[in-house]
Amino acid sequence: MLWQLAQMLWVGGFWLIHLGLQAVLGKIGLAPLLIDEVASAFEVPVVGFAVTCVIFQALVLIQAEGLVSLWRDFRGQVLLMASGACATFIAVRVGWPEAQRWQEFGFLLLGFSGLVLVLQPVPGWSGRVREAHP
Repeated sequence: MLWQLAQMLWVGGFWLIHLGLQAVLGKIGLAPLLIDEVASAFEVPVVGFAVTCVIFQALVLIQAEGLVSLWRDFRGQVLLMASGACATFIAVRVGWPEAQRWQEFGFLLLGFSGLVLVLQPVPGWSGRVREAHP
């Protein structure tokens, strides 16, 4: 359940802010430059929250499947890709701030890795209902 909660918070929040916020601000009639400025102000907190949730999900995966699952299991590989996308976004934002296309690449890579992760099964769950023991 913790896996799904963390996943819902960072993936859902990511796409809600990225797609929903920009669409709503455009509908209320704000200038395009102002929309871009507001959206870019939300990018860093969203990526920071995603890093926290990705680390939490990695810990849940390690607890359920073992440490080797980070590089042998597809979910672990996607989590590593998401953490790499976060690192890319932060490194480009700090070290090369005028490279906005690379920042957008890291941001969207993080979002799409989250969507791929949503399609994967929950670690440690076999798909059947567990029976209660007296």
